[in-house]
Amino acid sequence: MEIKDRTILILGGSGMVGRAVARKLLDFKPARIVLVALTEAEVVDAKDELNQIAGSTRIEALWGNIFVPSSVAKLTNAERIENPEHRRAVLDDLLGDMDDDVLHRSFLYEVFDKYKPEAVVDGINTATALAYTDVYHSAGQLLAAARRGEATAEVVEKHMLTLTMPPLIRHIQIILATMKRLGTLAYVKVGTSGTGGMGLNVPYTHSEERPSRALLMKSAVAGAHSLLLFLVARTPGAPATKEVKPTATIGWRDINFGPVMKDGKPIRRFDCPEPRDVREGFREDANYWTDTGKSLESVYASMGENGVFAREEFETVTALGSMELITPEEVAEYVISEIRGFPTGRDIVTALDSATAGPTYKAGVLRQEAIERLRELESEFGVRSVAFEMLGPPRLTKILYEGYVFSLLRGSVAELAASEPGKLSVEACELIASSEELRSNIVSVGIPIVVGGDKIYRAEVVMVPPGGDFEAAVPRGWVDLRESNCSTWIARAARVVKQTDERLSVSGSGSGIDWRAMEPADPISPARFATWVFRYEDDGERMKR
Repeated sequence: MEIKDRTILILGGSGMVGRAVARKLLDFKPARIVLVALTEAEVVDAKDELNQIAGSTRIEALWGNIFVPSSVAKLTNAERIENPEHRRAVLDDLLGDMDDDVLHRSFLYEVFDKYKPEAVVDGINTATALAYTDVYHSAGQLLAAARRGEATAEVVEKHMLTLTMPPLIRHIQIILATMKRLGTLAYVKVGTSGTGGMGLNVPYTHSEERPSRALLMKSAVAGAHSLLLFLVARTPGAPATKEVKPTATIGWRDINFGPVMKDGKPIRRFDCPEPRDVREGFREDANYWTDTGKSLESVYASMGENGVFAREEFETVTALGSMELITPEEVAEYVISEIRGFPTGRDIVTALDSATAGPTYKAGVLRQEAIERLRELESEFGVRSVAFEMLGPPRLTKILYEGYVFSLLRGSVAELAASEPGKLSVEACELIASSEELRSNIVSVGIPIVVGGDKIYRAEVVMVPPGGDFEAAVPRGWVDLRESNCSTWIARAARVVKQTDERLSVSGSGSGIDWRAMEPADPISPARFATWVFRYEDDGERMKR
């Protein structure tokens, strides 16, 4: 896409890669660059730095946690965890059904809705943000509390907030729904392997366990994130979706001398003038060291989220055969090339596309043979094989059986389109009442049948229980033979007829014609109608092969 005069949103815009991307974007004169970071101080610093070279491009900044609702986005993690009201607000939106209310409460949606960016660069290290929650320690505490009979709601809620997959999944749901709704054109994620490109032999880990479980959790989240983006890229209406995954140490932002900072604070300098016996040295009241009142100062290389490295640390981690090194500017070049539509060969999503084993010509030919063999067996044993509710969702079984019922009552798609809803409903209800085998086949797989007067047939198991809202359950997995749903099917058939008329208005019989389309004279096929519903009503068609 063209970057000039566009709005570009950079998530993690205060980070080392985010700043490098922003600096290089300025060469293409976007109208506006919006930086989003976790804290106000860091994003204001990045904004001030960029404003010195921004020219006509406006630099704007927002801060907050994009993985939580807006109401708690500016709180610290501890504040969200310790306050019961805040904790439950996060959990409710994290674990409940994804709907518009959840979407509109999200801080991420608020940011997108305010700026409506054409392109997004996601430079947040999502894997680190979600994986380093100490889920193993929390699980141990929860188990211990449970065994003591003290697993209170607070203990359980706090543990739930350390889980990694639910927030990743909800994040993907929110960002996809947001970008589709607001018309984002391009999304590029800067991902991670979690190990700097090394394997399970990585020596840089978080404990003596090699590699640590925390590090493996980070890699697992990073891999899950890549596959979810692979699916986003195959979703109709989604933006062009890419992921650049550096597999080396990214560095550096700054080389300097000064206080050595850790967790945003200078490391305090202590001294221990005299040695002590080891048995005394670790007593609870041991305090024979001296606080000098000074901060540790040294020469360092600032490595972004990894903190600062001393020269020897930098030299070790970047050595040939170790993690080695890639600069943030090189990563930024890959990102911007992908936004502009110039493939770099460094995009994980495209790599997965090219490496996966998709549908084959052979399987397509054999599919028809399999279908014919299934038909032969149906004829041999005198049964009709429609649905068992193992493929799912229940709505699919519902659609297949509804289509089958109407296929027994009308000879073609055109006849269904010309039907009168009330008459079709009466005939369908009479068919169900008179056909024990058909009725039994449907209810036995957990699908109730609704007939006129809001009466139902059902069996022991119901795949979609009504809960408190009977009418909400029906479209999700109940065969509905009432007049209203018959009208829906008649309208579907009429749309198929209309599509045929539109297709015939374009002369020719080349490969550009939709040869899969149903024709008005075709018999009603439950499977073809279900495919049609998923394609035209649910946007469920496959994009890539």
